[in-house]
Amino acid sequence: MARGGCSWPQRLRKGKMLAVGVLAGLSVLSLLTYGYLSWDSLGRGPGEAPAALGEEPGVGTPSSQPHIVFILADDQGFRDVGYHGSEIRTPTLDKLAAEGVKLENYYVQPMCTPSRSQFITGKYQIHTGLQHSIIRPTQPNCLPLDNVTLPQKLKEVGYSTHMVGKWHLGFYRRECMPTQRGFDTFFGSLLGSGDYYTHFKCDSPGICGYDLYENDNAAWDHDNGIYSTQMYTQKVQQILASHNPRKPIFLYIAYQAVHSPLQAPGKYFEHYRSINNINRRRYAAMLACLDEAINNVTLALKKYGYYDNSIIIYSSDNGGQPMAGGSNWPLRGSKGTYWEGGIRAVGFVHSPLLKNKGSVCKELVHITDWFPTLITLAEGQIDEDIQLDGYDIWETISEGRRSPRVDILHNIDPIYTKAKNGSWAAGYGIWNTAIQSAIRVNHWKLLTGNPGYSDWVPPQAFSNVGPNRWHNERVSWSAGKTVWLFNITADPYERVDLSAKYPDVVKQLLRRLSQFNKTAVPVRYPPKDPRSNPKLNGGVWGPWFKEDEKKKKSDKSKGANKQKKNKNKKKLENFCRSESVSHQPVTFFL
Repeated sequence: MARGGCSWPQRLRKGKMLAVGVLAGLSVLSLLTYGYLSWDSLGRGPGEAPAALGEEPGVGTPSSQPHIVFILADDQGFRDVGYHGSEIRTPTLDKLAAEGVKLENYYVQPMCTPSRSQFITGKYQIHTGLQHSIIRPTQPNCLPLDNVTLPQKLKEVGYSTHMVGKWHLGFYRRECMPTQRGFDTFFGSLLGSGDYYTHFKCDSPGICGYDLYENDNAAWDHDNGIYSTQMYTQKVQQILASHNPRKPIFLYIAYQAVHSPLQAPGKYFEHYRSINNINRRRYAAMLACLDEAINNVTLALKKYGYYDNSIIIYSSDNGGQPMAGGSNWPLRGSKGTYWEGGIRAVGFVHSPLLKNKGSVCKELVHITDWFPTLITLAEGQIDEDIQLDGYDIWETISEGRRSPRVDILHNIDPIYTKAKNGSWAAGYGIWNTAIQSAIRVNHWKLLTGNPGYSDWVPPQAFSNVGPNRWHNERVSWSAGKTVWLFNITADPYERVDLSAKYPDVVKQLLRRLSQFNKTAVPVRYPPKDPRSNPKLNGGVWGPWFKEDEKKKKSDKSKGANKQKKNKNKKKLENFCRSESVSHQPVTFFL
């Protein structure tokens, strides 16, 4: 259940607990009913006897639990889908969204690691220590091991869990790997980006390595050299073909596309030769390939008997990067910023289990909400001590009910203090506005510090030159400004700053930030570790922190301490002997 410690969540907590309980009962009943009606289509013929007593659950009998497929695109901009007016064709995404529920008030984080960590834990960054930036390849850092993950909870209720694609939650020790965090199998990359064909990645000159894994080992023998979007789709098809559809499955498909480097097979450029901007043209080809891949995944779900009892969730991990072909128009800002263009995402749910198919959800939804929502749908339990920041929003999506969520902490990053003119005074003595932070409460959104690149960038289909020729709508504000307030419902493009007009609202949101900050854990952002160099690890990016090294250091430390103790003991014995000879009393202060 969502944590709070403050006024809004406290008022919601009791109602939320009741809603979760009622939803659990209703969803289980509805899914059982649906499962009963669809069992014959999943493999039992008219004259076939039911499963024998004692048969392994989920193998001989169909499951009432839905199959869950979560598809995460990388760096897809808000505009970069057909139904948002893009010139890029996305017929699969358009069709799935039109037949499902479009999420038009849906938020993620502005970068890769934060969004992925919040999806898999149901917690804000301030509660995992990943408030600052992303996890770098050479950092001894990963999603903290004491955090329970979504696949771990799903395994508790009988799910088979599989991940295909980009991890980007750290790997410096084996305990950080996907297979140690709840996934039965993993096929994909550990880093944030890499070559789509060779799967090599250079973090800096001379620090290069191979990054494709099959479970816990480099996938040299399974690397067919094809484009990663197609390769990952083939792997998903293999998993679906080999799994028993009577047993619930959780598939987390985190595509590398459409993140840079901008690479795509030649045939996908066919419809985009007229786009002059080379980055936009390549990006369009990559997105076209991704759209086709998702069509193939959907066809596989139908072919192998999963679709009728499945829930497909599609999401981008952050806003698009205009310099790399993406577009968030007409939203302000881009990937890496806390303007709407960095955090408002493309998202939808497609499922035969939805009640309000073909609808649009404008209720507030955040990526942390998937954790409790999916656990409830899977008939699992959410332990009180987990203290989630997400809410169960299935009734909001499926039935069109009001969202239990009224606020979102976009982030508080105490390390990012580039706003030189920020101060406690500017924050009315409540908050230091030098700190980069952003929060949404109902219609209001507050930003402090330096929110990041803030232009409105029109679609780049007409130019093949740098950003100075993009005809951006430049931002103008008074020098030293470190506080902004917007009514996002009335002004989704963040064009009218209301901070001077509504100082009381600013103060209220600053107090909310301060309350959240009291629950924050220390930031985890360690310096580079030279032992991470792939040259020292067989040319592969992978775990480098060895437990035996830790043990050796510990033993060495213990040995040194033992020598020190013996030395001190000898000194003490000599001291006592000398004192006993002189018959002087000895006093020890403990």
